[in-house]
Amino acid sequence: MKKYIMSIDQGTTSSRVVFMDHVGSLVASGSCEFKQIYPQAGWVEHNPDEIWQSVLTSADRALESLKKYHQSKSLDVDFEVIAVGLTNQRETVIPLQVSTGKALYNAIVWQCRRTSDMCQKLKKTYEKKIKSKTGLVLDPYFSASKMRWLIENVSAVSEAAKKNDLLFVTIDAFLVWKLTGRKIKATDVSNASRTMLMNLKTGKWDKDLLKLFKVPVTALPEILPSAGVFGEVKGFKNFVDGAPITGVAGDQQAALFGQACFSAGDSKCTFGTGSFILMNSGTKILSSKAGLLTTVAWQITGEKIQYALEGGAFICGAAVGWLRDGLGLIKSSAEIEDLATSVPDSDGVEFVPALTGLGAPHWNAYARGEITGLTRGTTKAHIARATLEAMALQNSDILMAMQKDLKKKMKRLRVDGGASANSLLMQLQSDYLNTPVDRPIQIETTALGAGYLAGLGVGHWRSTAEIQKIWLRDKEFKPKMSASDLKKRRKKWELAIRKAKIV
Repeated sequence: MKKYIMSIDQGTTSSRVVFMDHVGSLVASGSCEFKQIYPQAGWVEHNPDEIWQSVLTSADRALESLKKYHQSKSLDVDFEVIAVGLTNQRETVIPLQVSTGKALYNAIVWQCRRTSDMCQKLKKTYEKKIKSKTGLVLDPYFSASKMRWLIENVSAVSEAAKKNDLLFVTIDAFLVWKLTGRKIKATDVSNASRTMLMNLKTGKWDKDLLKLFKVPVTALPEILPSAGVFGEVKGFKNFVDGAPITGVAGDQQAALFGQACFSAGDSKCTFGTGSFILMNSGTKILSSKAGLLTTVAWQITGEKIQYALEGGAFICGAAVGWLRDGLGLIKSSAEIEDLATSVPDSDGVEFVPALTGLGAPHWNAYARGEITGLTRGTTKAHIARATLEAMALQNSDILMAMQKDLKKKMKRLRVDGGASANSLLMQLQSDYLNTPVDRPIQIETTALGAGYLAGLGVGHWRSTAEIQKIWLRDKEFKPKMSASDLKKRRKKWELAIRKAKIV
C-alpha cells in the first residue's frame, strides 16, 4: 500500500491540498479559490466558512487527482495518509465562540489596515518595548491590534471574552481545531510569533502584551513546536480518520523549510500575494536596525527554536491580479510575462504597488499606490513591465536592508511561489539584487515545507539532512545589468517610493 503525506496550504486567495510521496515528490493536488471581502477602503476580510469549505473542496479535488495518478501508474486503489501538514496565510485572525463553534465575525486578513490609527497612537509609548519582545514593528499587519479591534468594536466578541467563551485563532489553529473535531486548540510557534503577543525568547504568550492589546490568555490556543504531534483528524470523508497532524508552520516559514534553507545565512523569497524574503539566522535572535522583522523560523520537537530575519512587501502577485481584475489589462495572470517582454523597458513608467501601504523596510501604513511617468505613447505593455520591475525592486529594498543588518552580501537567493515561474521577473530580480537567483524544480515550496515538517514530526524523515538531498535546482539566473545602469534604475525607484509616502 502506498503511503503519503497530505499537505494543506491555506493561502490568502485560495486553498490547496497536495499529496507527497515517500521521497517528497508532489504527486497529486487540488485547489479552490474563495471570495475577498472589502467592506471599506483599506479593510480586507474573509468568510471563515468559505475558507473551510475551500479546504474541503481542495481535498476532494486532490483525492480525485490522486486516484487518477494511481490509475495511470497501475497502483493499488488503497493508500495510507501517514501524516498531515498545515501551512497558512499568517496574521489573519478569526474570533470563534467555543461553545457553538461559530465565528463571531469575519476573518480580518493580514492585509487589512483598519487598525492603522490604533497602531499610530500606541507607537510613541510602546513600539520599542514591542520590538524588543516580539521582533516585530507596531503595524496593522500583525494579529494583536486586530484582536483588540474585535474586542472593542464587536459586541459578540467582547461578550464571549467576558464569558470565557472566546478563542482567537490564526488560520493554522482554525484548521487544527476544525480537523480535530474542535478538540485541539493549538498553534505552532512560527504562527504565534506573528501575532505580536508571543515573547521570542520564551516562546510563550507575553503577559504585558496581552494586557496592552486587551486579549485574555484564555482566548488563545496553546503554542506547540512546528514539527510534532498536534492531534488526529476526525470525522471527515475527505480525510483519513486517525491521520496525525504533525507539521504546522506559517506560509513563509514553511517555504523557507521547503527550500531546505536549514543553515544560518540561507535565504529565500516567496512570490505570492505578497513577496517575502526570509533568512535563517539559526538559534540566534538577530535584532534588525534596518526595518526588518525578527521572527521564529520553526521548531522541531526536542530541539531549540530556529529564528529568521524577514522582510515583506504586502503586494506582489496581487499587483498582477489588480491589473487583471481592477484594470482589465490582462485576462489571466499568465499573460503578463509575454506582454511585458513585448517591450524592452517600461519607457519611464513607474508603478509603486503600495495598494495596502508599504511593508519592510519602509513600514508606512498610509502610503498609497501610484503609477507615474505616463505619456501618450504608454501602452498596457509598459504598465505590465513596470509592474514586474516593481515586484523585483521591492524585494531589492528588503534585501539591501537585510545585508545592512548582516554586514555582508548575500551569496544567492532561492525563489518559489507562483510568480517565480515568470522567467522575466526572475531575471529582473537577479539584476536588481545583483545576486544569482536559484529557482527549484518544485516551486510549490510552501506546501512542500509543511509536508517536510509533518514527515519529520511522524519520523518519516529522521533529520533535515535527509530532506536537504531532495532539493533540486531547475534554473539559475545570473545578474546582467551593469553597475551604472543599476544605480540609475534604483534612483528612479527611490524617488517614486518617496512620492508614494506623501499622502
